[in-house]
Amino acid sequence: MKTRAVLFDLDETLILEEASNDESARIACAIAGARCGLDQGALFRAMRERSVALFRAGPAIDYCRAIGVSSREGLWGSFDGDAPELEVLRRWSPRYRVESWSAALHDLGVDDRALAEELADVFMRDRGARHVVFPESEPVLRALQPDFRLGLITNGAPEIQRVKIRASGLANWFDTILVSGEVGVGKPLKRIFEIALEQLGVAAADAVMVGDSLNRDVKGARDAGIGAIWVNRTGASLDARYPAPDAQISDLSPLPDLLARAKSAS
Repeated sequence: MKTRAVLFDLDETLILEEASNDESARIACAIAGARCGLDQGALFRAMRERSVALFRAGPAIDYCRAIGVSSREGLWGSFDGDAPELEVLRRWSPRYRVESWSAALHDLGVDDRALAEELADVFMRDRGARHVVFPESEPVLRALQPDFRLGLITNGAPEIQRVKIRASGLANWFDTILVSGEVGVGKPLKRIFEIALEQLGVAAADAVMVGDSLNRDVKGARDAGIGAIWVNRTGASLDARYPAPDAQISDLSPLPDLLARAKSAS
C-alpha cells in the first residue's frame, strides 16, 4: 500500500459522539428524576425511542439521511446555513426537541410542557458544549503529519460538524476538511472521497481512509478505490454486507506504525 494521504472520519473515530449524547441526556433526565421522582433510566430509554420516531417522521428526513444528520444531533444543532433543507430544520427543530421530551415524560405519566422545555434546553446547552477527543487522536495526527497529507471527511449538517471540529482543536492538523452538508453529498457515496483526493492532489491508490463505520468509511472508501482501515473500538464483528477492511485497529494508537510498515513494504 503506497500511501501518501490519510483520510479520517470524525465522530467515534477522532472524537466521542454517542457517549457525549448519552451523558447530556442523563444530566437532563436527572433533573426530571429529582423533580418528579421518575426512573431516570426509563426516561432515558423513552427519550431515545421517542426522539428517533419523531425525527424519522420529520420534514427533512431524506436530507438528514443523505448527509448524515442523526436524531440526537437534531436535539442540539443550530442548523445554520443557506440550504433550503437547513432552513426547514431550523424552524422545525425547536418544536422537535420539546415534543421529544414531552412525549418521553408522558410515557412515564408526567404531562408537563414547562418541564419538557427545560429538559430540551438543558440537553441542547450541555451537548453543545460537550466535545471529547479520544486521547490518542492528537498524538497520532502529530506523528502522521510530517509524512502524509491529511484529510477529514465527516457527515453531518455544516454548523454541527464545524462546532465539533473547532471544539476538538484538531482542525490545524488537516490539509483539507470536507463536511457532507457543505458539499451536498456524504459518505458512503464515492463523490465526497473524490473531492477530498482532488483537494489533496493524490490518486485513490495512494490514499487510505480511517473510520469506525463499515458502511460509510470502509465501503465508501473501497467504492472510490481507496484503502480502508476500520477503527473497531467496540469489538464488533465484520459484517458480510460490507467489504473487509485492509486492517482493523481497536483505537488509533497503532496507526503510525501500521502505515509505516505498509509504506516500507510497498
